[in-house]
Amino acid sequence: MIGYVTLGTNDLPRAAKFYDALLGEMGAKRMMENDSFIAWTTGADSPGVCATKPFDGKAATVGNGVMVALSAKNPAQVDALYKKAMELGATDEGPPGLRGGTFYAAYFRDPDGNKLNFFCM
Repeated sequence: MIGYVTLGTNDLPRAAKFYDALLGEMGAKRMMENDSFIAWTTGADSPGVCATKPFDGKAATVGNGVMVALSAKNPAQVDALYKKAMELGATDEGPPGLRGGTFYAAYFRDPDGNKLNFFCM
């Protein structure tokens, strides 16, 4: 259902460095880019993540209540990806752990303040 999500940035080179390293841990590679955005995916038929400067030319801001959830293979991968995000300058929004039943997740904000999580079930 989801084709891709976009995350606003005011510093595309910083976002590129963050997401190249973090999404690279999941096997994602850049699929498309220009001077205002970069998109990553794990394959042609997989959803993508895009860091972009806003089209209207205004500053990127964080959407209150907006979050991107990225699917991980297992709890060990959630742990490793969360650790990598922290090493890359993310801020904690909830460490890895069970969130009821078999839902295992870790929450963080990227250097621009966008909220994401890695999860598995």
